[in-house]
Amino acid sequence: MMAMDGKPMLEGIRVVDLTSVVFGPYCTHILAELGAEVIKVEAPGAGDAFRWSGKAAATPGMSPGFMAINRGKQSVALDLKAPDDLACMKALLEEADVFVLNVRGKAVERLGLDYDAVRGINPNIIYAHCVGFGQDGPYADLQAYDDVIQAATGTATLLPRVDGDPRARYLPSLIADKVAGLHAAYAVLAAVVHKLRTGEGQKVEIAMFEAFSHFMLLEHMAGLTFDPPNAPVGYFRQIDPDRQPFPTRDGFVSIVPYTDEAWPRVFAVLGNSEFLEDERFATRKARTVNLPLLYREMARLTPAFSTAELVAKCHAAQIPAQPVRDIADIMDDPHLAATGFFSRQEHPSEGGYFAMEHPVRFAKPLESAKRHAPRLGEQSDRIRAGLKKQ
Repeated sequence: MMAMDGKPMLEGIRVVDLTSVVFGPYCTHILAELGAEVIKVEAPGAGDAFRWSGKAAATPGMSPGFMAINRGKQSVALDLKAPDDLACMKALLEEADVFVLNVRGKAVERLGLDYDAVRGINPNIIYAHCVGFGQDGPYADLQAYDDVIQAATGTATLLPRVDGDPRARYLPSLIADKVAGLHAAYAVLAAVVHKLRTGEGQKVEIAMFEAFSHFMLLEHMAGLTFDPPNAPVGYFRQIDPDRQPFPTRDGFVSIVPYTDEAWPRVFAVLGNSEFLEDERFATRKARTVNLPLLYREMARLTPAFSTAELVAKCHAAQIPAQPVRDIADIMDDPHLAATGFFSRQEHPSEGGYFAMEHPVRFAKPLESAKRHAPRLGEQSDRIRAGLKKQ
């Protein structure tokens, strides 16, 4: 993304990236797309484990997920247990503005890359430590993965509240990793602003457990917000078993009568305006109490329409609605096609592939996102040579 002077917004910001999988790499992916120079440090051999998270097209270790979350970065392969490579790492840190890592605390100390040690190398560095759990709590040294965090935050108990199946289940997304990565990205940017103002770096700790707890509990803490509690946990709109996509003649549709004023328009579209004349729906309070009955009547009526027909009718009546699209068909979405969200690019070694454009738009175009994900150690020789010349 370009600043008003025509340069990428974060041009001149060098980030040393000692992260793997999704949490940390999602943070540094965003920084790279904003124009920062991101040097990804990987272990020789297999590299980042996420390189192997899916089927590669040409080069082993170039999975689709890895290519998506590591675009715009450089890769240097360093064995940090080898003295020469550790010295190379420290030389990189000496010239860095930001160090992002997701290595657990004790392992970082053994490598001599804890905050105090790195600050001794570079007093003004921004040290962003992506951890599973806050380092001042009893879980500090535990491992954390997306599934573990979904379990620990209670997220795995949300679907049972919706469908009545008592089995705890994960949401089918690396949602905790990605949410924590977003928190890490804005935290680093805030620290960069602070450094620009004061000249001082600092340590920033981003804990996945705390970040995802904050994210999920904003609505789901609900009645537990008050002391004593005045209602159960869980935001009622999101765990209502009847507030789900509605069946149509040829699929499913999402219709959201979010405001009370929308209900007459919804039932007019569905051809049953008389339904609201029932005393159970005569007032706003009554409609709120009987929301499940409203949703059930909608579900009874929607199969008389095709999905496209219902969406068109809802849009004409100013009712939020979208077809339920199979995720496999998302690249056919006309809006995403019109906005250029997916772009076909040509990777030097992997051939043609589709990349997603950055979802945030600025007045100046984003150029840094045109760079591809690196092969393992692709820039090792150049980066090492540059350090030797310093």
